Amino acid sequence: MATRVEEVTATAYTVPTDRPESDGTLEWDATTIVVVEVTADGRRGLGYTYGHEAIVGVVGATLASIVVGTDALAPPHAWAAMQRGVRNFGRQGLCAMAISAIDIALWDLRARLLGLSLADSLGRFREAIPAYGSGGFTSYTDAELGEQLRGWVESGCQRVKIKVGREPERDPERLAAARAAIGPEVRLMVDANGAFDRRAAAHWAERYAEHGVSYFEEPVSSDDPEGLRWLRDAVPPGMEIVAGEYAWDLFELQRLAGCVDVLQADVTRCGGITNVLRADGICRARSLSFSAHCAPQVSAHLCCAMERAVHVEYFHDHERVESMLFDGVLALEDGRLRPDPARPGLGIELRRDDAVRFLTDAR
Repeated sequence: MATRVEEVTATAYTVPTDRPESDGTLEWDATTIVVVEVTADGRRGLGYTYGHEAIVGVVGATLASIVVGTDALAPPHAWAAMQRGVRNFGRQGLCAMAISAIDIALWDLRARLLGLSLADSLGRFREAIPAYGSGGFTSYTDAELGEQLRGWVESGCQRVKIKVGREPERDPERLAAARAAIGPEVRLMVDANGAFDRRAAAHWAERYAEHGVSYFEEPVSSDDPEGLRWLRDAVPPGMEIVAGEYAWDLFELQRLAGCVDVLQADVTRCGGITNVLRADGICRARSLSFSAHCAPQVSAHLCCAMERAVHVEYFHDHERVESMLFDGVLALEDGRLRPDPARPGLGIELRRDDAVRFLTDAR
C-alpha cells in the first residue's frame, strides 16, 4: 500500500547579508529563502528555493492540493501533476521555483522513508563533489576580496570565482588582488551575470586571461545563446564559456548546451531533482561538463548522483543562510562536499527557534 503525502507547507525567511553585495547587473542587501516541508508516515521532508516570498502563495494556493495524497515514494508522479497544474499560470518564474522546492522536499522525504541519504537513494557516481568558493562581489574592497578568497583556499578549494562587469575598468585591478590572494595554482573564475554585449565580452575575456582566468560565466545574457556560442569560439584558448543558472526547464538547457563548454543548472529553479537529474543526459550526449549553481546543501547530493558533474558552487550567501537556518549542514572537507550516508535524506533540519526572527510576511 502506498505511503501518501499528508501535508505541504511553505514559509519564507529573509536574511540580511553580512555587508552590501553587488554583481555586474544587480545590487542587494538580503536573501530570501522559501522553505517547503512535506509530511508522510510521521516523517518530514524539507526543500527550499531562493526567490520572492510570493512563492509561498503559489505553494499554498495551487500546488499543495495537487501533491497531498500522492505516493511519497514516487516524486516524479507529483512533479508531473504539478507541471500540469500550473499550465495556465506559466511554468517559469515563481511556479518553477515553487515546484522545485516541493520536488526537493519530496525526494528528501522519500530518502528518509527509505532510511538512506539523498545521494545514496539517487545512486552515487562518487562519494564527494568538489566545491568552488563563490562570492567576490563587486561591492567588496580589494582587501575584503582577498580575505574571502584566502578563506576558501585555506578550506581546500582549488577554484574560486568573483563577480565582474559592474565597473569593467576596475576588473584587472580586482583580478590582480584576487590572484595575489590565492596564488598561481588555484583556478580563477569570473561571472559577469550578463553584463556585456558579445564584443565587449570578447575584449574583456582577453584582459581577464592575462590574470589566468579560465572560466567565464554568463559573459552575455543567457537569453542570447548565439552570443554565447560566438564567444565560446572567440575567447582565448583554455577559457571555458559557462551558462545555465537562469534556465527554467530542460528545453532551455538543451538550447544552451550547444553554446557553452560547461552547462549549469540551479536545482531550486529548474524543476528540482526530478528535472536536473535528466540534465545529466544532455551533458553526457554532448560531452559537456555540468556545474551546479548554488544551494550547496542540495546540490552536493544531486551532483554525487550525476555522471557529468564536476563541481558545486559554494556561494557565500547560500552557504551562510543554510548554516544559519539548518542543523546538519555539510562543511567543506579539503574543498569537497561529502554527503553523510548515515544521515537520511538531505541530513538537515530547520532550526525553528533561530529561523523565526527572519520570518517574512508573504501576504
